[in-house]
Amino acid sequence: MKGGMVDITEKKVIYREAIAEGMIRLKKETLDKIMEREVEKGDVFEVSKAVALQGAKLTPQLLPFCHPIRLTNVKVHFERVDEERLKVRVDVKAIERTGVEMEALTAVSLALLNIWDMVKKYEKDENGQYPVTSIESIRVIKKIKADGSRSMPNDNI
Repeated sequence: MKGGMVDITEKKVIYREAIAEGMIRLKKETLDKIMEREVEKGDVFEVSKAVALQGAKLTPQLLPFCHPIRLTNVKVHFERVDEERLKVRVDVKAIERTGVEMEALTAVSLALLNIWDMVKKYEKDENGQYPVTSIESIRVIKKIKADGSRSMPNDNI
């Protein structure tokens, strides 16, 4: 097999940060239930935070060419964008030889999937289909690398 992990042996250990986000589109009524913490399966925000954190930590087990990374912080944020969309943003930090973009993207993706799982009961139509529900726009919105000669970025993003 050609390819595989990239050799990062010679790379410097430096501050790394990546912020990723994505959105889920839901029925207004479903999103209202989430916001009011009335979902039968539990608090969607708290469970999805735990899922995102675990997803960031497990990224190398899910994506075989990703290096195991000692994460120093994972922050998860939720924002209601409009009547039908909820944004999930995850900020991942580490002091490592390689970036943390895949960890941030994995965390966002799994948080969004968890939200869908927790509310699918409310999203199905009479035929068991999901006419409104969709996961959209998963992307890295910021990546930071800082060596020791510069001050570390702050959390004001």
